[in-house]
Amino acid sequence: MIKGIHHVAIGVPDIEAAIAFYCDTLGFSVDWRSDVTADNDKAGAAVGLPGLEAKMAMLKGSGARIELWQYTDPHPRDRRSDPADLGYPHMALAVEDIDAEYDRLTTAGMTFVGPPVDFGTQKAIYGRDPFGNLIELLEEASV
Repeated sequence: MIKGIHHVAIGVPDIEAAIAFYCDTLGFSVDWRSDVTADNDKAGAAVGLPGLEAKMAMLKGSGARIELWQYTDPHPRDRRSDPADLGYPHMALAVEDIDAEYDRLTTAGMTFVGPPVDFGTQKAIYGRDPFGNLIELLEEASV
């Protein structure tokens, strides 16, 4: 069952400047951060980029989350666009029972980079909509 949108991801060239803007200017706060190194097989498996290197930060606001990514490998391409252009880096759908959703959406024609990856407190996997846009399925462990 899809519960709603979990977060929107934004690729940035400088994560510290981005955190400052989104927190100090827009009122978000840092929920958690991570440096993802090439030896992090789970992160690479979840997004379909083995050996990726990046810095990320999950920000939370009133009813919204933004996930900032500063990739160093693979080297990012500048895809910033006008509002009328197609696409977005990815959005994440908060789900219950990610394995059932993965099966249901695979049967419906959605393609994934692999099966859901268990991070302990979360399970996640990236897939593509019919237009090639990335959608992440994310299940958070019940507390």
